[in-house]
Amino acid sequence: MRGLAINTGGANIAKKGTAMKTRITSIMLGSAVAILWAGSPAIAHTPENLSELPEAIAADYDDRLEDLYEHFHANPELSFVESKTAARMAEELRALGYDVTEGVGGTGVVAVLKNGDGPTVMMRADMDGLPVRENTGLKHASKVMQKDRNGDEFPVMHACGHDIHITSMVSSAKMMQDLKGEWSGTLVLIVQPAEEIIAGAKAMIEDGLFTRFPKPDYVIGFHVWANLAPGKIVMESGTVMSSSDSVYITVRGVGAHGASPHQGLDPIALGSSIVMNLQTIVTRNVAPLKPGIITVGTFHAGTKNNIIPHEAKLGLTVRSDDPETREKLLAGITRVTNNTAKAFGVPDDLMPIIDHAPNRTPPTINDAGVTAIVRAALEEDMGDHLTTVPREGMGAEDFAYLMAPETGVRGVYFSVGGSIEEDGSKSPSHHSPEFNVLPEPSITAGTEAMVRGAIALFDKG
Repeated sequence: MRGLAINTGGANIAKKGTAMKTRITSIMLGSAVAILWAGSPAIAHTPENLSELPEAIAADYDDRLEDLYEHFHANPELSFVESKTAARMAEELRALGYDVTEGVGGTGVVAVLKNGDGPTVMMRADMDGLPVRENTGLKHASKVMQKDRNGDEFPVMHACGHDIHITSMVSSAKMMQDLKGEWSGTLVLIVQPAEEIIAGAKAMIEDGLFTRFPKPDYVIGFHVWANLAPGKIVMESGTVMSSSDSVYITVRGVGAHGASPHQGLDPIALGSSIVMNLQTIVTRNVAPLKPGIITVGTFHAGTKNNIIPHEAKLGLTVRSDDPETREKLLAGITRVTNNTAKAFGVPDDLMPIIDHAPNRTPPTINDAGVTAIVRAALEEDMGDHLTTVPREGMGAEDFAYLMAPETGVRGVYFSVGGSIEEDGSKSPSHHSPEFNVLPEPSITAGTEAMVRGAIALFDKG
C-alpha cells in the first residue's frame, strides 16, 4: 500500500507509505475514520525517483532511524549470541515486505526481495558488539552485561559502529522497496553475526548462504570510520583491509625456585626472546614496501615473583595484504619460535606448541570493475561526499569471504565517516570505551551510497 488517505470531515490528508505486512486498526471518530499503523516502518516520505532519495532518507532518519539507532546502541550483543538484535532486524525487514529467514550461520538473518529479471545484488551489515564497558556518557550508552557463547560474562558495547550498519540497512531496505521502479533483479540483504571474531561470514556461507538463497553476482557493504570526517566516503579498488591470523604459542619450561634458576628452564626468559626475535621476520624477511605486522598482544606466565613457572603463553595477531607475505609471516613464526627454543637448550620433548586459531580471514580486495561502477554512481550524485585518505592501519574484515575468488562473487567495501570532529582528528579509536560516532551523517550517507551503488549494479548487470 503506497498511499493512505484519511478523511477528516471533508479534508483529505494523503501520506505516502511503503509496502509492508502489518496490522491495521480502524477507529471511528464521529463521521471520520482514522487508520492506525502498528508496524515499525514509517509510512511517509516515499521517494518517487532517485532525485528524491536524499530528502527521503533524511526524513526517514527523523521519523524513526534515530530512535532505532539508539535502541541498538543501548542494547548490544556479543558475537554469535545476537539473538535480540537479529529478531529486531528480522521484524523490521519483514515489515518492509521482504522474505526473511532467521538463524543462518547461527544468528544471521537473510532477507530477499525479488523484482523481476536481472542480476542478484547482496547488501551486508554486521551486528555484533564488543566485550567493552562503555564510557561515553551518552544518554543511550550501553549498560548491558551478557554471557558470551562460552558462558563468560562481560560488559558489552557497540565500540565499532555495527549499530550504525544495521540501522542503515533498515533504511536501505525501505528505499530499495520504494524505488523498485528504478531497478530489476533480486536483492539479498544479510545481517551478519560475529564479525568481531571474524567468524560470522564464513559461518553463513557454510550454512548455505550461496546455495539456499539466490547467489549474488555482486556484494556491497560499508564500515563507519571514526577518524574520517562525518559523511565522507572513501572507496578504492584493490586491497582495502588486511588478512588476519591469530597464533597462540605455549612456551614450555621447567619450574624452579626463583633463587635457583639453574635448576629449571625459564619459559619467561625464552618467551621474551621469542617476542623480540619475531620482530625480525617483518624487518628482515619481508620487502620494505610490502606491509606486514606481527603483534604479540598477550603474554601470560607465572603466579608468584620467586617461582619460575613451567610455561608461558603468548597470543599473536598477524596481518598482511597479500598471500605471499601472509605465508612468509606464518612460516617465519614457526621457524623463529622453534630455533629460539633450540638456542636456549630446550629438549625436543619440550619444544613450544604453536596453534593457529580457526578464526582467520584473507585480505578484503575490492573488484576494480565493481568499484568503478559504484564510484561513478556516487560521483554523479554524491561527488561532494567522496574523498581519498591513505590507509594508516591493517584492520581486517570477514567481508572478504563474501567476495573471495573461489565464490565467483565480485564486490566493493567502502568507508563512511562518522567522526565527532569535523576533520576526524580527535575521535576516540574503534574498540575504545570512549568510541563514539555521529549517527546522522554516517547513517544517511551510508544509506544513500548503498542504495545508489546497488541500483547502479542492477543497471550494469
